[in-house]
Amino acid sequence: MKQKISLGFFPTPLYELKNLSSLYNNYRIFIKRDDHNGVATGGNKIRKLEYLLYDALNKGCDTVITAGAQQSNHCRLTAASCARENLKCYLLLGGEKPAHYSGNLLLSQLLGAEIHFTGDNRKGEDIDDLVKELIKKGRKPYVIPYGGTNETGALGYVDAVAEMKEQLTEMKQTIDYIIFASSSGGTHAGLIAGSAINQLKSKLIGINIDKDETNGNALENIITDIVPKILNTYGIKPEIKRNDIHLLKDYDKAGYGVVTEHEKRAIKLLAESEGILLDPVYTARAFHGMIDLMERRVLKPGSNVLFLHTGGLPANFHYAENLYP
Repeated sequence: MKQKISLGFFPTPLYELKNLSSLYNNYRIFIKRDDHNGVATGGNKIRKLEYLLYDALNKGCDTVITAGAQQSNHCRLTAASCARENLKCYLLLGGEKPAHYSGNLLLSQLLGAEIHFTGDNRKGEDIDDLVKELIKKGRKPYVIPYGGTNETGALGYVDAVAEMKEQLTEMKQTIDYIIFASSSGGTHAGLIAGSAINQLKSKLIGINIDKDETNGNALENIITDIVPKILNTYGIKPEIKRNDIHLLKDYDKAGYGVVTEHEKRAIKLLAESEGILLDPVYTARAFHGMIDLMERRVLKPGSNVLFLHTGGLPANFHYAENLYP
């Protein structure tokens, strides 16, 4: 097992959403609060960064580079984690420099990241040029891929599955379905590998968030590449095929970061029923997917359903005009 640093407060809470379950009385609905892990408003990337920054520090790097959209949760949490570990952080963010910073972008700046705006390139297409420039300046950079997605970062969600299994055992509870936002693939891959390692029998359903490929790679291919690499380190013969990945692409038609009435409804529903805030880009889209699957009885009635809340609170403030006209 690879080593990691300690960044987050774990385990994160797991409990039943009783009010919401009463609205959908054919199901018991649970939530895993990975938005509550104690770092810069929280989010799933902290689990990945514990492994990735250990690797950076172990290699003697003094600088971290990563990329994303301007409202990237991953970039915000990378900036926060770098500040904590005294590493210089460079963020390559898509689009043009806005007149005013808000949401995750504002927080990334406050956390000390040096931000470069990269136009149409939001998934790290320009990283190689920055690496060369920094090396010439005497820096030793460490590149974290888009979303923190590789076999190192995905180990964070192997840990998460072990954590969930222990919590469910203590609760004497089983979960039939685990539903979550799937975008860059690392969380999804870690959940699949972790389920195999920990013999968790829940069906994993990823709700696709971003229909654009990452550097020419489809999300399913990224996941099927990472999972065997993790399982091999545990001495488990990998038997995953692309068809084994449950990734629903019925909810991404509006495009990445486009807030529709579905996301608005999801945010309002969970906020008013349980006092929990989703974000408009990732978790609201995934939560809408879960509600839709229950309303259409795609999920077996009588099932226990767990929603993995992967964070993203600050984006609400950037999208405020879209959410609250």
